[in-house]
Amino acid sequence: MSKYFFCSSLNEINKSEWNECVGDDHPFLQYEFLNALEKSKSANTKTGWQPHHFIERENNKIISLCPLYIKSHSFGEYIFDHSWADAYHRYGISYYPKLQSAIPFTPVTGDRIVLNRCVKNKKKKQIEVINNIIEEAKKINVSSLHFNFINDVSNWHDVDNIMIRSGMQFHWHNNEYKKFDDFLNDLSSRKRKIIRRERQCIEKNNLKVKLLNGDDIKEEHIKFFYECYLDTTGRKWGSTYLTKDFFFEILNNFKDKILLIMAFQEEKMVASAINFISRTHLYGRLWGSKYEVPFLHFELCYYQAIEYAIKNNIKIVEAGAQGEHKLQRGYVPTKTWSTHWIKDQEFSKAIQNFLDNEGQLIDNQKEKLDDFLPFKN
Repeated sequence: MSKYFFCSSLNEINKSEWNECVGDDHPFLQYEFLNALEKSKSANTKTGWQPHHFIERENNKIISLCPLYIKSHSFGEYIFDHSWADAYHRYGISYYPKLQSAIPFTPVTGDRIVLNRCVKNKKKKQIEVINNIIEEAKKINVSSLHFNFINDVSNWHDVDNIMIRSGMQFHWHNNEYKKFDDFLNDLSSRKRKIIRRERQCIEKNNLKVKLLNGDDIKEEHIKFFYECYLDTTGRKWGSTYLTKDFFFEILNNFKDKILLIMAFQEEKMVASAINFISRTHLYGRLWGSKYEVPFLHFELCYYQAIEYAIKNNIKIVEAGAQGEHKLQRGYVPTKTWSTHWIKDQEFSKAIQNFLDNEGQLIDNQKEKLDDFLPFKN
């Protein structure tokens, strides 16, 4: 007989138990990444991300789990519901707290309901877990429940009162390329010329690019990357969600899943981009540069990522949220999904109408962007 519960810290859970359920190929769901967020105080009650993880055990092993947080705001999620919160406020109802299943500050697709491979009927178990979390949302008196960037919505249609929301990102797909020129040859002549010209930024600025993984990543590299991260969030009026301790935590405990792409000028570190690796995906996350070099952002974040994916037979590069400029660099518009449960039935109906209209706009936008793909055919 299985039993489930909710925990307020990953410290309450055994690392090997958690990872046995997750597997070793889901970097953002692995214990080391999520625990680094908590341990570094990047995601905790004070920052508005109070852990409330769902755990189900059977025969002394975790058979299902879901990373969950009680949120007191909507920042760091990349699925935007601020207008919903404003509507609640205008009606004198509190939208916060809400219950959120997400990877904090990380807009990447993946499972949110994670099932151990020993589970036989996965669809039945997934629906059961979702309903158990909905019951918890009712008990703890939150306004709503949200699952962000899920990679498959097929089973969610069978859950009562769940609304499905679409969004869009730009992902690069590996068409069994053997080298970067194979990818370029798939593009129109004009787009090939643009990319080749942009890639000259390395030679023109006397730069050298190094790709670091595992033991090649040293403390000095992470320290420099964090300085770049602060510069980027400072210049772009972004929020510095991640603490310095987070990056050193993942350096100490997770460096095999990190790909750090760095630009050097005469051995001096100039710019850096951090990625995370799975067998099928390369996830571009954050980047920064100490000074402006034209096209260096495209080189480190897009073209180097594509080259690495080709060399390592990685199928998809996810380069983060938004960014139509990625289109002409071979990243195609790709629909993303989130699911939502709203406790108040009147607001639920209004939000469903909003999602229906928004979904049509997303479909129209994707259709138009597909017409501007840089590929020959």
